[in-house]
Amino acid sequence: MTTTGSGEHLPPALRTEALEQLLTERGLIDPKVMNGIITEYETNVGPLNGAKVVAKAWTDPEYRRRLLEDGTAAIKELGFSGPQGEHIVVVENTPTRHHVVVCTLCSCYPWPVLGLPPSWYKDPAYRSRVVREPRAVLSEMGLELADDVRITVHDSTSEVRWLVLPERPAGTEHLTEEELVPLVSRDAMVGVAKVEAP
Repeated sequence: MTTTGSGEHLPPALRTEALEQLLTERGLIDPKVMNGIITEYETNVGPLNGAKVVAKAWTDPEYRRRLLEDGTAAIKELGFSGPQGEHIVVVENTPTRHHVVVCTLCSCYPWPVLGLPPSWYKDPAYRSRVVREPRAVLSEMGLELADDVRITVHDSTSEVRWLVLPERPAGTEHLTEEELVPLVSRDAMVGVAKVEAP
């Protein structure tokens, strides 16, 4: 393998591969375990879990209350828990209040309900700009909010991870919990998008 000293000029994929190889050689990670974790979060876990949480909250007022009071416990009621989900706080978007989530230090993210974080979530530009100019960043991502909508940015950490309960779109009152699930996107649960009616 060829390096350029510090490796800063190598593509991220090559640096990741080199780091994995080094950690494996030193016995610090088991590639089979790592592959299992990645497969689990890409296929069995992910935004579908979060969408189920949101749909239940939209259709069950008592569950919604519990979710906003103690997100971790309410999410666990549906069987979703595990690493990166030990303490999840849920905030609710309304017509006048919009929440968006970022991790300014790295990429802390509630894996049990959102799966693996998208690349834009880990991007330094998103992590720094959404705190300073959230309305502009959301607009660039395709979400236009009225000037009178108050935006609150929540910084996820290793101790507390945030999940946004998106606003239920008008015209979906007749839909069942199961019918609502496919409408809910990962981006809406991070707060960079809204859920659209079908």
